[in-house]
Amino acid sequence: MFELDWPLALLLLPLPWLIAHLKPATAQTQIRLRMPGYQQQSGSGQNMARPKRSVNVLEALIWLCLVVALSGPSWLDDPITLPNEGRDIMLAVDLSGSMTEQDMAYQGKYVDRLSVVKAVLSDFIVERQGDRLGLILFGDTAFLQTPLTRDLQTVSQMLLEAQIGLVGRATAIGDAIGLSVKRFNQKEQSSRILILLTDGQNTAGNLKPEEALILAREEGIKIYTVGVGSDGQGGFSLFGMGGMTGSSIDENTLKHIASETGGAYFRAKDVKGLQQIYAELDKLEPIADENQTFRPRLSLFYVPLLIALALWSLTLLSKAIRQLRVKPL
Repeated sequence: MFELDWPLALLLLPLPWLIAHLKPATAQTQIRLRMPGYQQQSGSGQNMARPKRSVNVLEALIWLCLVVALSGPSWLDDPITLPNEGRDIMLAVDLSGSMTEQDMAYQGKYVDRLSVVKAVLSDFIVERQGDRLGLILFGDTAFLQTPLTRDLQTVSQMLLEAQIGLVGRATAIGDAIGLSVKRFNQKEQSSRILILLTDGQNTAGNLKPEEALILAREEGIKIYTVGVGSDGQGGFSLFGMGGMTGSSIDENTLKHIASETGGAYFRAKDVKGLQQIYAELDKLEPIADENQTFRPRLSLFYVPLLIALALWSLTLLSKAIRQLRVKPL
């Protein structure tokens, strides 16, 4: 769509005609808005002849082009929808050995905790349109699997490929928080959120949870902690000799971390509970509903300006030719 930035500039179009017709010329003074190439006839010992009140075609076109260029013509392309300004969300998933415990009811049977986290968290990731997501996996230490990105499909795929023992079988909660702080710190200021899912307590790593909490609080990172696992119900544990050994989640530490950073602690005992947690997170950290649109703008002021320059050059050339013709031999 064609658009003028300053359409009122077009009011200047009749200015030369108004000056030429409303201001009378006298023998003492002649006031006229003149264009290059407009000549006044003069003779030796004679008064200067009264100038014509009409402006020639080239002069008119030059003035038209200059006024159009001043009005700021531009072309607006079709609107482009932009993603909403979202948040930076880092997901920290526990891959310790206890995540193999099959105490989570899913589709009529008990499955291991990691499988449930993958299934439910994948749906959560897909719905994060407009956000930048990152993935940290932690066991004996913490490992950045996916840096912050808007490529949600890649984040989901990397989560599905995560396996128990990939980074050890212990639980380094402090290292997971510390690594998140480090990765957030490399990004510009934004709404920064860490969602930490674990089924145990800190048993490894170089950074204690309390020390990592101080770093996160200083950087303004909000932490939501999720304790995954039932209260000892279920079927089979690869690391138990017969049945379930019960929950070993350090809820006090997880609650403390969440409350000190302005987040919240959730307990997920089954699939339904985990799904409700993500729905609650949507309420606590809503995404802007309004879509943002952008219309590419191409400024065209230089087009009439170049045309005016070409016409002015043509006027000067025409004047030079006429002078050559009348020059005596």
